[in-house]
Amino acid sequence: MTDTRPDAGDAFPDIAMETPDGGSVSIKDFAGQKVVVFFYPKANTPGCTTEAKDFSALLPEFEKAGVAVLGASKDKPAAQQKFIDKQELTVPIASDPVENGVTDALGVWTEKKNYGRTYMGIERSTFLVGPDGKVAQVWRKVRVKGHAEAVLEAAKAL
Repeated sequence: MTDTRPDAGDAFPDIAMETPDGGSVSIKDFAGQKVVVFFYPKANTPGCTTEAKDFSALLPEFEKAGVAVLGASKDKPAAQQKFIDKQELTVPIASDPVENGVTDALGVWTEKKNYGRTYMGIERSTFLVGPDGKVAQVWRKVRVKGHAEAVLEAAKAL
């Protein structure tokens, strides 16, 4: 795990993630375009499902504003595809299952505590990246309710 936690003005790491169809995606694929990348702890869990559905519901609004959206977690590509199919998601989803991947580079793979248990997991976080590949805004320890709407407003204002 790395101690770096990029903030506004820092370059978003150009590290490829896996797509459910066997391909890959990285920030360079969105060069010249605004993009929102949201990280969630685990596919098909209640909060993560709500968040992904909220971004899917607003995807046409993001697209109208010229903003791409990408969700990601450490779930394997096959699990991501099941998540997409089961929840009828329209937002693209990627996997970052490798050590020293994007989640590590962004500092969202972190130590968490729950009911006295300490473990490693993804801190629900969202990054708004400008057309120049630099982070414009960061949301960490995200609360799901109203989050996708707040990100859409920030993206429109960028």
